[in-house]
Amino acid sequence: MNLKEKLVNFNKSDNFWVALLRDVIFVVAVVVIFSSVSHIALGLWTPMVAVESGSMLPNIHIGDIVFIESFDRSEIITYETGTRTGYTSFGDYGNVILYNKLGQKGSTPIIHRAMYYVEEGEPMWNGGPAAPHAGYITKGDNNIGFDQQGDISYRQPVKEEWVIGVARFNRLPVVGYVSLIPRKILDM
Repeated sequence: MNLKEKLVNFNKSDNFWVALLRDVIFVVAVVVIFSSVSHIALGLWTPMVAVESGSMLPNIHIGDIVFIESFDRSEIITYETGTRTGYTSFGDYGNVILYNKLGQKGSTPIIHRAMYYVEEGEPMWNGGPAAPHAGYITKGDNNIGFDQQGDISYRQPVKEEWVIGVARFNRLPVVGYVSLIPRKILDM
């Protein structure tokens, strides 16, 4: 039996184990293709995040999937610049960015809007403390104060190297619950 005949038999087999192996191979192939295409297009192997909190309401909801383009391939347009140029994304001025809280790679990333950029020593907001280093001042659309005023990124502007990427396209509503529900159950 030559290779072509073996592949035809494998493809047509009714054996449970062969069918299971065929399905696993198919799923692995789809994941490899999707990851490769997303890495080429957006610069990240996993370019989607499931939104876990309501901090970006009404523009991004809990359970939404948001596509992220790598920081290396993006220019971040802040809220401040967006108001001058008219640039909007996700229902308001400027870009929504995904960043590692205080640069910690093991923690859940934060997805908030880049409000403006400060240099080291500049006040982080009117009457606020001086920035210990250069970076972005960020805020959730549904939050009252900046991340740097509260416990999200207390008195630490978001350094460029903490930024994972920029939210792109539009949100996919509800799809993120497929990822969030099992995580919440496991955290109980």
